[in-house]
Amino acid sequence: MSANIFSRNAVVATLFIVAALSTASPAYSLDKIRFGTDWLAEADHGGFYQAIADGTYAKHGLDVEIVQGGPGAQNRAMLLAGKLDFYLGTQQEQLVGQEQGIPLVDVAAIYQKNPQVLLAHSNKGIDKFEDLARLDTIYMTQGAFGAYFEWMKANFKGFREEQFRPYNFSPAPFLANDNSAQQGLITSEPYAIKTQTGIDPKIFLLADAGYAPYATMITVQRKLIDTNPDLVQRFVDASIEGWYNYLYGDNSSANALIKKENPDMTDGQIEYAIDKIKEYGIVDSGDALTKGIGCLTAEHYKRFAEELVKVKLLKPETDYTKAFDTRFSCKGVGLNLKK
Repeated sequence: MSANIFSRNAVVATLFIVAALSTASPAYSLDKIRFGTDWLAEADHGGFYQAIADGTYAKHGLDVEIVQGGPGAQNRAMLLAGKLDFYLGTQQEQLVGQEQGIPLVDVAAIYQKNPQVLLAHSNKGIDKFEDLARLDTIYMTQGAFGAYFEWMKANFKGFREEQFRPYNFSPAPFLANDNSAQQGLITSEPYAIKTQTGIDPKIFLLADAGYAPYATMITVQRKLIDTNPDLVQRFVDASIEGWYNYLYGDNSSANALIKKENPDMTDGQIEYAIDKIKEYGIVDSGDALTKGIGCLTAEHYKRFAEELVKVKLLKPETDYTKAFDTRFSCKGVGLNLKK
């Protein structure tokens, strides 16, 4: 066999290898996504930061930018204006939004339990949720007063509007008044109070008392579902995988990214938040245990819509089914990542 034949065969083999490699790893551009959260970077958003840090979004063909919420942020309005592709919404605002014909849709419920809590002083004999009605004062935001406080008044005796005092995101008024309660999130306010005083407050998770909306919703404009359902599905799937890896895998790179984006965030706060998310089953409970993190169901929306109608926060004729789309969750995505 001549040297020319050897050379020709070598060239053919090289071209075959290059073609095979090109087929196995095609070059493509990632779809750019802007995702607005409801607050500054924190462990409550950990799975989304995890999916950026460990390459899960990129694996699903996405280049995701997280746009932080926080004081003065208008991320929901930015979603409506088309300046964001996804938003971290709430179930109640979606249901109420249907009364105004707002074209936003929930496609996944990362928090199976709402993380809202009421905190009481540990030395006042407040042992059950209904005991909070004995207190003179409850510090809460106007939004809470117009939402779950209405539910509290309708379902428990003794709660009254005179208890309401504005909550300004500082525990100082609560700490100065031992005949009071304060709203918060299970992931943050109890930690802040323990850090300042050395004493654990009494914690009452509203979800365990029966106030049962989902939270940390992945929300989109309806037209994105209609025009690009594959993009919606990939973002939901990648976010779910991110949450499994954040809760059950190595989350150090995600936590580093959170602290980079929010320099006020501490390791202690992050560790506390992750611990409480797991302890109280905020993310991985209910339907999520068998159908995967992010699962949302029509039955859950129906029950919560009926609760809102009962306390006159939702008109009976409102079509609650327009607030959600069940096609993108409850598929068991990421269950294999749970360790």
